[in-house]
Amino acid sequence: MAKLQQSDQRRRQTLTEEEKRLEESRQRTIHWKRWGPYLSERQWGTVREDYSAGGTAWDYFPHDHARSRAYRWGEDGLGGISDRHQLICFALALWNGKDPILKERLFGLTGNEGNHGEDVKEYYFYLDSTPCHSYMKFLYKYPEQEFPYTWLADENQRRGKHDPEFELMDTGIFDEDRYFDVFVEYAKVTAEDILISITAHNRGPEAAELHILPTLWFRNIWSWGDGSQRPTLTRVLESQDAAVIEANHATYQKRWLLCEGSPEVLFTENETNNERLFRVPNRSRFVKDGINDYIVHGAREAVNRELTGTKCAAHYPLRIDGGTSVTIRLRLTDQPPTVARRSAPAVVIQGVRPFGEDFNEVFARRRHEADEFYAKRVRPSQNADATRVQRQACAGIL
Repeated sequence: MAKLQQSDQRRRQTLTEEEKRLEESRQRTIHWKRWGPYLSERQWGTVREDYSAGGTAWDYFPHDHARSRAYRWGEDGLGGISDRHQLICFALALWNGKDPILKERLFGLTGNEGNHGEDVKEYYFYLDSTPCHSYMKFLYKYPEQEFPYTWLADENQRRGKHDPEFELMDTGIFDEDRYFDVFVEYAKVTAEDILISITAHNRGPEAAELHILPTLWFRNIWSWGDGSQRPTLTRVLESQDAAVIEANHATYQKRWLLCEGSPEVLFTENETNNERLFRVPNRSRFVKDGINDYIVHGAREAVNRELTGTKCAAHYPLRIDGGTSVTIRLRLTDQPPTVARRSAPAVVIQGVRPFGEDFNEVFARRRHEADEFYAKRVRPSQNADATRVQRQACAGIL
């Protein structure tokens, strides 16, 4: 027994930090995998949300319904995360000031629309991830000009099966590098305390408008008649250095989303907009596409001025010079924030500012630990380019 214990101790001494987290997860002593990239970039048009009489999922729940219709069995979003049961969700939404809708999820063609069948017409990349999701990196390329939704659908439907597909790049929307590279990175302080960094690079030659809307919401499981308790999101605490949103859910109790700076926080309900889709009265005054209507159409009545709901977004309206970038920082945590009364009120977590030096240090440490983890999983003879391909492939799988 003593020899077995010594052997296990020596083995643990050789483990990387990520391998130790994997061991803790396997033994269920710490739930490192509770939060991860379990949010798909597209839920609309899938069999999971199909209640049609003939099994026509693509027609029953098209992309045009997605912003207005509450899902039942899953959620979607750009570069998002959720708990493993997908009850609490976080993802990125964007608007370039020209699109007819917020960019909240991937756009694509259904099997009936594409000349080669179903196909996503976007450019997005999973750049890095560890198995416990202690560090993750995602990239989305967002055009500065109006996204050509109708053109992509019409042109591909016009083409035959022997013609090439009409891709987003073919529209010229990325000419002169007039697009944003939007990176979303996550680093876990603990299994329940997650740092979020969103960096938008304007690759174009001129300044361009970009609205960044980090969005937090609950999957709607309370509208289906099974007695599920309705959760709440509420704006709490007043401070100039961070907006704080409290999420209260029966399963996970309280969590907080801290948004750096003083963004406007918009609230609505994750409820279907029946009036828009089916021409029948809504069950709720505020509906899923309320934030979309507020940002894109200026509909002030579409969001809840009492700062509560089941879906919310922090609104960062930006104008980014060509060749420069802007970073927004957030934190999704189980640690209760408070306001420290110093020269000016400041939000703190356990006495420390949530976006201080520790924030960048945790990111640097998790990136280094990811490097250590993957360094043990490449052949010594493998060149740097092959190593990068292998690591990004792992990120896509994870």
